[in-house]
Amino acid sequence: MKFIINSNALLKQLQKLNGVISANNTLPILDNFLFDIKQNQIKIIASDLETTMISSLNVESNSSGEIAIPARILIDTLKTFSNQPLTFVVNAENYAIEISSELGNYKLAGNNADEFPKIPELNNSNSTNIKGNILANAINKTLFASGNDEIRPVMSGMYCNISPDNTIFVATDAHKLVKHTRNDVSSEITTAFILPKKPLNILKNNIEDEENIIIELNETNALFSFSNTTVICRLIDGKYPNYDAVIPTENPNKLTIETSELLNSIKRVSIFANKTTHQIKFKIAGSNLQITSEDLDFSNKAEERLICQYEGDDIEIGFNSRFLIEMLNNIGSDKISFEMSTPNRAGIILPLDGQNENENTLMLVMPVMLNS
Repeated sequence: MKFIINSNALLKQLQKLNGVISANNTLPILDNFLFDIKQNQIKIIASDLETTMISSLNVESNSSGEIAIPARILIDTLKTFSNQPLTFVVNAENYAIEISSELGNYKLAGNNADEFPKIPELNNSNSTNIKGNILANAINKTLFASGNDEIRPVMSGMYCNISPDNTIFVATDAHKLVKHTRNDVSSEITTAFILPKKPLNILKNNIEDEENIIIELNETNALFSFSNTTVICRLIDGKYPNYDAVIPTENPNKLTIETSELLNSIKRVSIFANKTTHQIKFKIAGSNLQITSEDLDFSNKAEERLICQYEGDDIEIGFNSRFLIEMLNNIGSDKISFEMSTPNRAGIILPLDGQNENENTLMLVMPVMLNS
């Protein structure tokens, strides 16, 4: 089997695919890329059993066949080449591979392609379309709020509910929650599923803004198809918590402030907070917001005062500063509304600008008990 391919084009695709390969694969074959050549077309596949990514490229070839090539040595070699054609010759008997460049020849041992796991097939699937920028925005707005708790795997991904009316994306770790709604993405059939973190990060890093992405779904897998790439992932099994039940609807105390002003203040004050709790305190009275932190173990203390717009009763409420920093970094708005009810109920952060007319974002953060 023989094929000729451009070095830069191949390296670009392999670097995308390399994000799928796990550092501690249980099967040695998963440390390889699977090359599937059919005449002038090549499919390159990477998998970790949970996530599979496929890229297609044009090559010069009159042969067909499959070979598994070690990922690390191939990428390291390609990085050193200038832009040039490379010739690959594969011995189908012993899986030996010879690569010829303008400067020399390189030999490495490949592996039997039959050992590579089969690509999951989606039978009885539903499909819908979504623009690349809409999906990337939804991932950016929500995924940071998902958890890492192995005991509650359903909270370790992004929940999606596609209905005839809209599409809702949700992520939560029980301390913070983001609900992102798109009214311009819908499907004839209502479908709900939970996507894991890894394929979502791979998608976010590889989709183009105006690209049309086809999503196919069945009970166990999701398939995302765009340009010359396909990503297939196993869905997280389980029932997602009732997120609407934890979102307070009556929030009479409303703080309006510039996002960057609040974010920078929290960043400074949190440096002096306890390194375990990361606790900061908001004290709001009139148009004054006082942000304080204290670490009694090291006699550290900080306090800042900001001018804000505020409607409601005077309030003192504590938050984990790390959660607020994450939310304000990802809300994508120059100005926010921070809505609260009582010191022991969740606070709601809403963007006041920077939103598309067809999108709504709500961020929720649980308070922490203030030190007496």
